[in-house]
Amino acid sequence: MKVEIWSDVVCPFCYIGKRKFEQALDKFAGKESVEIVWKSFQLDPSTQPAPGVSVIENLAEKKGISIEHSERMHESVTQAASEVGLEYNFDKAKVANTLTAHKLTHFASKHGLQDATEEALFKAYFTEGKDIGDIETLVNIASDLGLNEDEARKALHDSIYAAEVQKDIEEAQLLGVRGVPFFVFNRQYAVSGAQPSEVFADVLAKVAQEETQLKEVITGNSCDVDGSCD
Repeated sequence: MKVEIWSDVVCPFCYIGKRKFEQALDKFAGKESVEIVWKSFQLDPSTQPAPGVSVIENLAEKKGISIEHSERMHESVTQAASEVGLEYNFDKAKVANTLTAHKLTHFASKHGLQDATEEALFKAYFTEGKDIGDIETLVNIASDLGLNEDEARKALHDSIYAAEVQKDIEEAQLLGVRGVPFFVFNRQYAVSGAQPSEVFADVLAKVAQEETQLKEVITGNSCDVDGSCD
């Protein structure tokens, strides 16, 4: 089974959705046969670094809402994250464009470390307050995961990986993806948003069952196991 997940590194519900999906996957009997592919999505490709501006202030400005309203929104998301064991520290989070971080996940996928890289990037942004738009920060994250620093640095400057990110984004548009996280199972079923783990469990079971069943049988002359032919 192949599960493709469209996500953005600065999307708080993407990290929460990752945990809820993992909770369902951990209990899924066929989890060893599930291939997970992370797909890039940018909620705001125009985002620029804003030193000294908190993500709370940044959201307030973008949405045209008060700082107090933005704080309440972030507090609500922080609570939702804590319910699945995640620690969000929006007071430390840094405004960043996610293109380069997405390039790192594509580079990491070539080494079988895409999922681990996604986890590290989420943690770096939401928990540790690291600048996930900074190349040296990303190189250090890659190094901590066992990736070669020089190769990672080169990849982050390589237009090939930028093209791969853009391909994911265009593919999302073709599929009608308008928000993330967005989970696609065998290109047959989709789950939008950080749904309860039970929802993911139901879809995993349904897809697994259908994989073992024939969709349609067209009959004709044949022989059966009893030796009868007609």
